[in-house]
Amino acid sequence: MARKRRNRGSNGPQQQQQQQQQQQQQQTSRGHRGGNCRALREPAAFSKPTGCDTEVPYEKVTLAQARKGTPANRPVRVYADGIFDLFHSGHARALMQAKNVFPNTHLIVGVCSDELTHKFKGYTVMTEDERYDALRHCRYIDEVLRDAPWTLTTEFLKKHKIDFVAHDDIPYTSAGSQDVYKHIKEAGMFVATQRTEGISTSDLITRIVRDYDIYVRRNLQRGYTARELNVGFINEKKYRLQNQVDKMKETVRNVEEKSKHFVYKVEEKSQDLIHKWEEKSREFIGNFLELFGPDGAWHAIQERSGRMLQALSPYSSPRGSPSSSPTRRRSVSPDSSAISTPPPPSSISLPSSPSSSKKKKRSSRKASSANSKNVH
Repeated sequence: MARKRRNRGSNGPQQQQQQQQQQQQQQTSRGHRGGNCRALREPAAFSKPTGCDTEVPYEKVTLAQARKGTPANRPVRVYADGIFDLFHSGHARALMQAKNVFPNTHLIVGVCSDELTHKFKGYTVMTEDERYDALRHCRYIDEVLRDAPWTLTTEFLKKHKIDFVAHDDIPYTSAGSQDVYKHIKEAGMFVATQRTEGISTSDLITRIVRDYDIYVRRNLQRGYTARELNVGFINEKKYRLQNQVDKMKETVRNVEEKSKHFVYKVEEKSQDLIHKWEEKSREFIGNFLELFGPDGAWHAIQERSGRMLQALSPYSSPRGSPSSSPTRRRSVSPDSSAISTPPPPSSISLPSSPSSSKKKKRSSRKASSANSKNVH
């Protein structure tokens, strides 16, 4: 423990010096940020045609001095130029790198005019005024220089008191030169930035050209006329027909989705109904068996009702058994002897039916006819 404390005590002055240097750098960066608060709240200012006018005497700053940090009243003036057509995130990242190359940086961005751009590179989508205004609203820029030169001369660098030039390290071939930044690199005033892969102005234009029909149809739907879009009569009708077909496809898709959703709901409800019906049917069958089964309540009700009927109805004795209750004998009246007993069943003549009487008549007729024949 004592050794550790001694070591800490011996390294104290060096750590204090390092902390003081870090605090100085932070103060310079804070002072720089405080001076550039206007750039974060308002558009960046345009450069003066006469050049940079500062009260502080201009002295050339070396790369080592710039990396260590300069006083707040003397920021390192870094220049970055370009076309900046269709200003995108790749441009903004490059300018952010140029802004953060040194702790205390004043970033000047030069934008070439339409005349120079159309002459050396090609036609632009945005006009020069539109490109100027787009860059003024980038948060990393302190100053925008209009009508920037295509190649940088020593007089231009001195006029605007530029310390370093920021650009990507890839050789830029243009205007009959293999690299327009070659003399800047040789003078030790070049600071390299990195490109952002996957996005560039050429890539954006390629996307628009590749999907030309889609964007024409899109603008026709938004109210642009065929004349404004430079589209012929036949192509206009074709694009409008394609829009109608797309609308029909969308409606069909919506109907299909709604129908699928409806069928899904019906299936869910039908399954619920089937489950409920099965449960209710089981309950009904169970209740039926409980009520009308061999051991059910219905037979018990029938037995009870039969017992109640037997209890309510009079008791009838069997035919062969003698009567349980005593009977009184009736006294024979004198007239009862005169009443004859009924004849036996064999002696009683039953009344003849009409068919039997007809048969008797026929037989008597036959007998009489036979007798008459015998007489003759």
